[in-house]
Amino acid sequence: MRALALSLMIIAGVAAAAPESSKRPVARAGTDARNVVREAAVAPVVPTVVSALPQAAVLPERATSLRPFLRPKAVVEKAMARRAERQRGQVCGDPDLQGDVVGFVPGRINGCGISEAVRVRSVSGVTLSQSALMDCTTAKALKKWTESGAKPALRNTGGGLASYRVAAHYACRTRNNQRGARISEHGKGRAIDISGFQLKDGTSLTVLNDWNSRHRRALRSMHKSACGPFGTVLGPNSDRFHRDHFHFDTARYRGGPYCK
Repeated sequence: MRALALSLMIIAGVAAAAPESSKRPVARAGTDARNVVREAAVAPVVPTVVSALPQAAVLPERATSLRPFLRPKAVVEKAMARRAERQRGQVCGDPDLQGDVVGFVPGRINGCGISEAVRVRSVSGVTLSQSALMDCTTAKALKKWTESGAKPALRNTGGGLASYRVAAHYACRTRNNQRGARISEHGKGRAIDISGFQLKDGTSLTVLNDWNSRHRRALRSMHKSACGPFGTVLGPNSDRFHRDHFHFDTARYRGGPYCK
C-alpha cells in the first residue's frame, strides 16, 4: 500500500508540473492509474502533422485536366496530308509561298534574266490570277505585304481577300517599254504588277475603278503599306503608266524606298 501511495504521489506531481496541453492521452475517470502509467510508457509519441499547404492551395475534389481530348485518327491524317502537300508545293523554303522552282531564266537582251527563279501560285493563302515568275526576295516581299498590308486592309470587306489579279510579272523589257530606257525590274524578276483584288464573297475591286470609289480607303491603305516591303511602289498618282495597277519591285535605293 505504501508503494502504491508513493507511486500515486509521483504521478500527481508530474501531472501538476506538466503543461496545460499534452500529446499524451488523459486517463479516463475510473481507470486504474497503474494501467495508465504502463500504457503511457509503451505508447509511441505521434507528432501532430500540420499541413504546409495554405487553404487556397487545396485542390478541388475534381480537377480539370489541361490535356485535350484525343483527335480522331481521320482528322490527324488529314492534317498531316495537308502539311505534307504544303511542304511539297513550297518555294523559297516557305510553306506560305506555293509554286514551282524554275531555276535559271536567261534573258534575250543584256541585263535581263533571273539566276534562281520561282513561279508563285499563291501567297499566304491568297491565290494569283496567273502564276508569277520572280526571285525569292520578291516573293518574300509579296508575302510580307500580303500579311501586313493587303489582308488587314480588306479584312472587313467582302469576307476578306481571296486572290490578286496579276497584270504583269517577269518580262525582259525596258522601263515602261520605252525605247532607250534602262532595263525594267520586271526584266530581272524583281517586280510584280497587281491590277485588282478578288474578295471571298466574289466581289472584284480594281485599281482603275476603285481608287476613288467607296473602297478608296482600303486601296490607298494597301498602296501605302507596300512601301517598305518593296523598294519601289507606284500607283495611280505616280504617272499615266500606272493609273490602272500597283507596281511593286524590290530595287533598293540609297535614300530609302521610292513610293508614289
